Amino acid sequence: MKGTLQNVRDGGLRMNGFLIVLSGPSGAGKNSVMNAVFPTIPNLKYSISVTTRPPRVGEVDEVNYFFRSEQEFDQMLRDNLLLESATFVGYRYGTPKSFVYDQIQAGNAVIMDIDIQGAAQIRKKMPEAVFVFLLPPTPEELSRRLKLRGSDSDEVIKRRLAKSYEEIKHIVDYDYYIVNDDLGRAADQLRQIICSEWSRVSRIDLKGLRGVWEGGFSGETSE
Repeated sequence: MKGTLQNVRDGGLRMNGFLIVLSGPSGAGKNSVMNAVFPTIPNLKYSISVTTRPPRVGEVDEVNYFFRSEQEFDQMLRDNLLLESATFVGYRYGTPKSFVYDQIQAGNAVIMDIDIQGAAQIRKKMPEAVFVFLLPPTPEELSRRLKLRGSDSDEVIKRRLAKSYEEIKHIVDYDYYIVNDDLGRAADQLRQIICSEWSRVSRIDLKGLRGVWEGGFSGETSE
């Protein structure tokens, strides 16, 4: 599929926004796939997570993540500011509520990449969300990708690999799956999923649609 999704809301019809939850083992390529999709869907927004993990090389606060201390994270939980939170290999992650709700209300699609713990919490609170699981092609390729990052110790990589085997068991809880053996193909699959979800009748502002067609036709035709 080529081009952009600029006609998502053509015709003056307001579409209801929705949430896409993307999960998969660390190293599956979630960020790479999303980054390939963003330029083709103007009204797709990324939900930035908050984490206690230290930044990797090249990561920017409030762009890749909200990097916060353990104490700051605790305060966000006490203030009920997170839609979900989870702990992964010793670090905590969470999704700020306000951004997600505001964007959906504005009619945009919001995508987030979170682990299976967070996805399970989202599923309870927002069962209408779209859940996509991204798979690496093989365990060997996953191990190679993690080592290629150069940002984790051998011990952390070992823990991530062990965690991946448990995560993949939860693929049955998701609506769609994508095997990321080719970045272009995986990105195109994700784009197709989002395009299909935009076409659900349940996302149309039916009152607005009735207003457009109210009164029917004049009976005149043109050649």
